[in-house]
Amino acid sequence: MMKETKKIPYKIYLEESEMPKKWYNVRADMKNKPAPLLNPGTLEPMTFEELRGVFCDELVRQELDDTTPYFDIPQEIQDFYKMYRPSPLVRAYCLEESLQTPAKIYYKFEGNNTSGSHKLNSAIAQAYYAKKQGLKGVTTETGAGQWGTALSMACAYLGLDCQVYMVKCSYEQKPFRREVMRTYGANVTPSPSDTTNVGRKILSEHPGTSGSLGCAISEAVEAAVSQDGYRYVLGSVLSQVLLHQSVIGLETKAALDKYGITPDVIIGCAGGGSNLGGLISPFMGEKLRGEKDYQIIAVEPASCPSLTRGRYAYDFCDTGMVCPLAKMYTLGSGFIPSPNHAGGLRYHGMSSVLSQLYDDKLMEAISIEQTAVFGAATKFARIEGILPAPESSHAIKAAMDEAIKCKETGEEKTIVFGLTGTGYFDMMAYEKFNNGEMTDYIPSDEDLAKGFAGLPEV
Repeated sequence: MMKETKKIPYKIYLEESEMPKKWYNVRADMKNKPAPLLNPGTLEPMTFEELRGVFCDELVRQELDDTTPYFDIPQEIQDFYKMYRPSPLVRAYCLEESLQTPAKIYYKFEGNNTSGSHKLNSAIAQAYYAKKQGLKGVTTETGAGQWGTALSMACAYLGLDCQVYMVKCSYEQKPFRREVMRTYGANVTPSPSDTTNVGRKILSEHPGTSGSLGCAISEAVEAAVSQDGYRYVLGSVLSQVLLHQSVIGLETKAALDKYGITPDVIIGCAGGGSNLGGLISPFMGEKLRGEKDYQIIAVEPASCPSLTRGRYAYDFCDTGMVCPLAKMYTLGSGFIPSPNHAGGLRYHGMSSVLSQLYDDKLMEAISIEQTAVFGAATKFARIEGILPAPESSHAIKAAMDEAIKCKETGEEKTIVFGLTGTGYFDMMAYEKFNNGEMTDYIPSDEDLAKGFAGLPEV
């Protein structure tokens, strides 16, 4: 057995020639398709014409296509990907040794680019289609700042204007992430702000609010539709984003296949669903086609538990209620999560694709408190040498727990998790943890009931 394990290197790298040439659309293999986006006024499915006022034309086509299994990755995007892809699949030998587990642990590391996360995979695609359409610029929201950083990089590369509405608590907690965006030429506004009608409305109803992704989305959409030559782009939740992020899973599968490795458990953190959806896509495809079976675990913060405590219902994607209605696991668009330190996971809903897969019991979900998450993050940093983002650390904690279960049962399971990015701009959070000042906030049933009360009747 030892001889066999020695053959597997610490880092499995693909050659550039082995990088995916197509994105994989998991919806094509889903028997139960995700429910369509609805027009909040008519409650009819959103049409191409309605969506193209907000999104780029090609992205709308991708969003509405539930049947095409593969989309060609344009050569220009493939060339950009080569600046930081393929990303390594790492065998966590040191972590296995520390945990004294018979489990084999692998992580797909997406933090090896300046934006520090997986978000660049979709940012360059969305910016490319905006540029191709002849637009002046794009607007967006960002939580922890990874998406805003990635989009500002992509826009700088292509010569597009980039306007970012950053969740206020992250804007204040992560000033250096904000400055990276500004260095790449983006205009960054703390949200909710007084620069939009919806921002002013939210501030009047919730004075002193720390903001949420739902608030920032509303402002970014309003900014896009009120300026000629601009469109709105989104870093998570939408089906087009999961499509672009499938490069993560396709590379992971190719690297595992190179060494004849079949995972038993696949784990990803879940906020809106971009990295989890991307990581699991080819494996879920095999599961849907009946070719293989995998245990797939979504990990979310206990402070914002959309899958584990939310309702599966149509809801607004944003707090200002200006976006289409999506059927998803949701805490209600009016739910403002506590300002926990995993800013990228502070979203009230979950991708419609992942929500449908979860409802069909094709994957599991768990929620974890942030003190336990940062405990795992600190241990991982000391053992594996990478300082992980708070979001990714949810997956780290779950992977460690699964490995410890294997130690108890003696099972030699193969565990794969997504390490979505680095935590170098999250040092205020690490400082709170190191000082023993970090606390856990878990919403009560009464807190959640307020959010559910605002769900639209569909």
